[in-house]
Amino acid sequence: MAGEPGSSEVRRRHRFDQGSLERYLCGRLAGFPRQPAEPLAVRQYSSGQSNPTFYLQKGGQAYVLRKKPHGPLLPRAHKIDREYRVQKALFSAGFPVPEPLLYCSDVSIIGTEFYVMQHVQGRIFRDLSMHEVGPAERSALYIAMIETLALLHSFDLQSLGLQGYGRGPGYCRRQVSTWKRQYDAAAHTDIPAMNKLAEWLANNLPPDDNEESLIHGDFRIDNIIFHPTEARVSAVLDWELSTAGHPLADLAYATLFYFWPTSNKDFSQGTVLGFKDTIETPSFEELVAIYCRCQGVSTTLSNFNFFLALSYFKMAAISQGVYARYLIGNASAENSPEFAKIVKPLAERGLELSKRSSFSSTHHSISGGLFHQSRKGQEILLKVKQFMKQHIYPAEKEIIKYYAGRANTEEKWKKPPLLERLKGMAKVEGLWNLFLPDVSGLSQLDYALIAEETGKCFFAPEVFNCHAPDTGNMEVLHMYGTEEQKKEWLEPLLEGKISSCFCMTEPDVASSDATNMQCSIERDGNSYVINGKKWWSSGAGNPNCKVAIVMGKTKNSSASRYEQHSMIIVPMDTPGLKLIRPLSVFGYLDEIHGGHFEIHFNDVRVPVSNIILGEGRGFEIAQGRLGPGRIHHCMRSLGAAETALQIMCQRAAERETFGKKLYHHEVVAHWIAECRLSIDQARLLTLKTASKLDMLGNRKARKEVAMTKVAVPRAVLKVIDCAIQVCGGAGVSQDFPLASMFAYIRTLRLADGPDEVHLSTIARWELLDQSKQLTAKI
Repeated sequence: MAGEPGSSEVRRRHRFDQGSLERYLCGRLAGFPRQPAEPLAVRQYSSGQSNPTFYLQKGGQAYVLRKKPHGPLLPRAHKIDREYRVQKALFSAGFPVPEPLLYCSDVSIIGTEFYVMQHVQGRIFRDLSMHEVGPAERSALYIAMIETLALLHSFDLQSLGLQGYGRGPGYCRRQVSTWKRQYDAAAHTDIPAMNKLAEWLANNLPPDDNEESLIHGDFRIDNIIFHPTEARVSAVLDWELSTAGHPLADLAYATLFYFWPTSNKDFSQGTVLGFKDTIETPSFEELVAIYCRCQGVSTTLSNFNFFLALSYFKMAAISQGVYARYLIGNASAENSPEFAKIVKPLAERGLELSKRSSFSSTHHSISGGLFHQSRKGQEILLKVKQFMKQHIYPAEKEIIKYYAGRANTEEKWKKPPLLERLKGMAKVEGLWNLFLPDVSGLSQLDYALIAEETGKCFFAPEVFNCHAPDTGNMEVLHMYGTEEQKKEWLEPLLEGKISSCFCMTEPDVASSDATNMQCSIERDGNSYVINGKKWWSSGAGNPNCKVAIVMGKTKNSSASRYEQHSMIIVPMDTPGLKLIRPLSVFGYLDEIHGGHFEIHFNDVRVPVSNIILGEGRGFEIAQGRLGPGRIHHCMRSLGAAETALQIMCQRAAERETFGKKLYHHEVVAHWIAECRLSIDQARLLTLKTASKLDMLGNRKARKEVAMTKVAVPRAVLKVIDCAIQVCGGAGVSQDFPLASMFAYIRTLRLADGPDEVHLSTIARWELLDQSKQLTAKI
């Protein structure tokens, strides 16, 4: 018994005749154990500010009892018969509540009315910051909470058999009146802010005060039991304030902590009214967006300032009531004397919120205010963040385990079934092909922020069908392919039915000068014949890789050196195409991305119709493809940098050397600061480049693309290197993702052109820009 979390011996003023209760349950509660002979064990939960709540245990069976408090009560409060009725209806409908087992109106049994419900095993968080879990799990738990709230609001009262449960239209008006009356009955001193807030609420009732959804009335994190190991809701508790009313009242109440008065954050530390940390993930905007998506309504919520102000007014009145019960000796909570302190700050915050027209928990735009996302971009980004937190981060361990277990077998090239399921889920959610503006409706700037988010997990881009090299190949086919080429290859790529590889770099020449390429594409009647060697053909090891786009030299000696190369479509099962070997990157085979292969083409013959755009157009296509493609890598890299910085800070906070935490060593603190500077500077350059691509197109943004391609991998490598240094030996082991992240990001200083080529490009464009103003001739 002593092990039941959050319980203690029954407090003196709440004691009742336990023998009488046991005799009653033996006769009335089906399945109640009559053996062993030991009496029913009873403990009181520390929660339950209103109706005292008790844990009952006998013979291996556990129950929970809720009862009215003893003594004089505030009018119309503590209606536990309503709690029992609504829980019974919801349990029958499959909504997560404890199963209600028995209601007793006979006050002679234990002195008050009561009901008994099934005990539910799980986790209850008393501290809003959920410091016991990490950021990803905290987000997933909050998302589960808000999805459960949306589910509650989707029920029809009549279908639940709860006709007449509420009092009809006018819910908001009644709420203001009820809580004003409750406050006045409990007030022990005059608080002008409460009177002003009550007056404002009465004079600013929403015009649609006729909503009649089933609402909880006290929906918050400590009234929820979460599954012991999973991020899902097992049961919603405390239905005393449930009624028919406006659903936004519940949503505002569930999110009011985002605007909690600073002076109250230390109140009742470890309870729902006090929390150790700022709630940064998920954001207020994310929770609202999830709720609106589940409800199928716009994220523009009318009169939300009223409902937030009402929530603070209600919380202040409840707090006053708890203190009033303490004064007359029948308060349930041990900390009830403290509640008098918070009434005034709550009322003042409610007044402040009443004057706001928009709400944000961060008070800045997602892109930092310099670059503006479209409305659709903001919504998609929030959905991606939610999907990542709810589905992708929890899958990381299983997918890593899948590849670790197949490292020495040919099975390593196959995709894990879990990854395929995640892709199907993302597709259903509409989070698919986000990289392609003509398909997604997103700008490059919109996608930049989305790609950064997906870059925080090594397999996330593939889940959204936004992974290289498929993205670049799809861009090529979309921009330059014929209708037949699009139908045969682009459509299945966009649908995720097949994957592809891109063959450009060659082992026998310095490929940083792409005009050195020797792989030949020669016309022979109605065919082209391809001969040559390629390597670093990413994705070729994927069993689902069905097509390659190959760049090679077509004979035309009279043309300029940039008009002698072409791109051509080559199905992977074409005779003469042979995968020679996978190439490792610092020892990593990069199996999840299909590896990086050396491929030989020996008299590979494909139809003339497979040429893309025409002979000699290869460099033209490459420049069109590599503009957005180059910065897509950079966008994702910034997400990896954020992950590395988070790992660094976590390690610096956990470990001690020479008698102090790592972050107290000035060198480590400076590394953390420098990394934040580097990430934010790199992000600003990336967003500037994306914005210029949107406004002026690829050609006009060439200098910025080159600058981004150089600056971002350098910055990200610096962050990862610092993180490795802080983690020590663990940083280069398989226990952390830093080593593989370093290997991947280091290749970006070579892929799509080495830094030195881009630096020359930057210098050339800079000199051209400067020449327009300089007097010296350039």
